[in-house]
Amino acid sequence: MSAETAESDLLGHEAPDTPAPLRDVFDRLRRASREGGPSSCHERRGHLERLGGVIRARTADITEAIRADFGHRSKHETLLAEVHLTLAHLRFVRRNLGRWMRPRRCAVSLPFLPARARIHHQPLGVVGIISPWNYPFQLSMLPFIEALAAGNRVLLKPSEIAPRTAEVLRQIVETTFEPFLAAVVTGGPEVGAAFCRLPLDHLFFTGSTAVGRSVLAAAARNLTPVTLELGGKCPAILGEGSPLAGFARRVVAGKLFNAGQTCLAPDYVLAPADRIDPLVRCLEEAIARFYPALARNPDYTSIIDERHYQRLKGWIEDARRKGAAVVEVNPAAEEDLAAQRKIAPTLILGARDDMLVMQEEIFGPLLPIRPYDRLESALEYLASRPRPLALYYFGRDRRRIRQVLERTCSGGVCIHDTIVHAAQHALPLGGVGESGMGAYHGRKGFETFSHARSVFYQSRLSLSHLVRPPYGRFADRLLSRLVGRSDRGP
Repeated sequence: MSAETAESDLLGHEAPDTPAPLRDVFDRLRRASREGGPSSCHERRGHLERLGGVIRARTADITEAIRADFGHRSKHETLLAEVHLTLAHLRFVRRNLGRWMRPRRCAVSLPFLPARARIHHQPLGVVGIISPWNYPFQLSMLPFIEALAAGNRVLLKPSEIAPRTAEVLRQIVETTFEPFLAAVVTGGPEVGAAFCRLPLDHLFFTGSTAVGRSVLAAAARNLTPVTLELGGKCPAILGEGSPLAGFARRVVAGKLFNAGQTCLAPDYVLAPADRIDPLVRCLEEAIARFYPALARNPDYTSIIDERHYQRLKGWIEDARRKGAAVVEVNPAAEEDLAAQRKIAPTLILGARDDMLVMQEEIFGPLLPIRPYDRLESALEYLASRPRPLALYYFGRDRRRIRQVLERTCSGGVCIHDTIVHAAQHALPLGGVGESGMGAYHGRKGFETFSHARSVFYQSRLSLSHLVRPPYGRFADRLLSRLVGRSDRGP
């Protein structure tokens, strides 16, 4: 997400002292981690099962809290993207946890046979999670679940921009777990800054690139490993000859889910110059089909707060002032959208890099459209920009798909659709470059929150004594053969 959409502005809030309540909670978790030892697979599965039961019991509370935080949030979007996705991911982790926890065999180099090698995954200790406001439940719970499954103690700091959801999260965690296993702390930027300065065993942050830099700098003081789930401007590329109607429906569905307040939302479109006009008509038709009205439509979500509402309005005016053609798609011609803090889906034609909508992640229902003359020029344009969290390509030519995959770099890719790759529990989710570092989801998440410990089991028949001092002629001949063999390559 953009710097404007950070869960809290941690920049400039480097408090010299950690608040006593935060330090007390952290010390309690760290002491339990050091003294308690790793939990068994059975215990971890029990933790996850209890959590799933409490989430199901509190579904109505979760939905209402998120609705209240947004002013209006589609109930169906919350149930789908927050509750269902969290529970489905929890079941996936619980079902596969035993297999992930088993030591993994590794090959042993020929001179050391018949020794054995294994990788054992052990908990890191205390994992800290800072979550954002745009999906305040799911983006708190998914890393929480995986850190817990890896056997860690977990300290969660939800976004203060969604305070009602943060309170429900606190109640769920306190109801489900003993205080020495997991805890939730709340507060504003000063608490977030202090949180990043704790000597955690791992820090997981979801937010903006700008704040991510601050988080990384604060964590570096304790050499705390960090996973950064950031964002960026995710492009949707219309391939030559790709059907317009299908492209429009899937881009609109991904863009307007949560009113565009999604880090994986298509941020802008690259389309062949000679297809822009018919594409605009298809986009308008798709918007009207999904959202025939906006103001009191329960399916169309509000902008989270007045600051972000005014930011988006300002970006529209900036684009218009700099020469873009702005197409507001308001199917029912409603005039009272501002009272609901809603913004009509807005197409921005002729978007240029000097416009604000092309400089930062939008996080709203604005869709810039840029023309390209040939696919190669579109790929060159993408190569000149920061690497996004996701890239979307629509086109049936396999050679072109391969070309896009080879010539671009992004956190993830979705072919012929948008954002749904994030709902695949076995696929890692993470960015690259300015869109983040590290990844989670499924086995990758378990590994992110674990230490992969190398264990070598020496055999009683070991021949290692043959290359110990004092070295002699046998060692010379042996090393000559080994070095010569490595020089010849595989």
